[in-house]
Amino acid sequence: MDGRLPDDHTASKMVMPEPEETITGRSTGMVVSPTHAVNKNPTEPPFPMDMRLAMFGMGCFWGAERKFWTHAGVYSTQVGYANGYTPNPTYEEVCTGGTGHSEVVRVVYNPNQTSYTDLLQVFWEGHDPTQGMRQGRSLGTQYRSGVYYYDNEQKQEAIATKEAYGNKLEKNGYGKITTEIRPVSNFYYAEDYHQQYLHKNPNGFCGVGGTGVSCPRGIGGYQMKTEL
Repeated sequence: MDGRLPDDHTASKMVMPEPEETITGRSTGMVVSPTHAVNKNPTEPPFPMDMRLAMFGMGCFWGAERKFWTHAGVYSTQVGYANGYTPNPTYEEVCTGGTGHSEVVRVVYNPNQTSYTDLLQVFWEGHDPTQGMRQGRSLGTQYRSGVYYYDNEQKQEAIATKEAYGNKLEKNGYGKITTEIRPVSNFYYAEDYHQQYLHKNPNGFCGVGGTGVSCPRGIGGYQMKTEL
């Protein structure tokens, strides 16, 4: 999935629209399969009471979702459009840059089997968080890097890891992290064919990739598991 457009469209796609400039949208959402194509767990709430939610934007959501559904302790994943203005947008609308949404993966995880900090490590190491309104060849505001938190504890962990990982990236020649850290304001399911896309289409391409710089352990009192 490549967000490139002809040159005359690129500038507008790289700037967040104002609320009054966005596409109107609709009152009805996407109909998606209630069952995860990989692990057969539910993709729609209510989820089991002991599960927790996390949400990340890492560029193309096809590859981002796969990084999380393969992570131990993750119960379910869903891709969608978040923290924009247009209600229930379509993929075509999001691609115009006129909805303000980020392509995201919502992660349902078991905190007894993995932690939010573990998920942050997958997030930071799984893409390049220094690229602004793009990720690799995919250009546009929908591909911006973002951590969208559900509570203050997630917010504080995201801020602490951003600072520590940012310092390490700069020491390795990268620019400053451009990741936005904001509360979840909305989430709309993407079309069903996008859900678990790289499982349904094993030869599909998604250019999400990391920097090769590991996220350091012991960030702000939160323990990361691995370091190169």
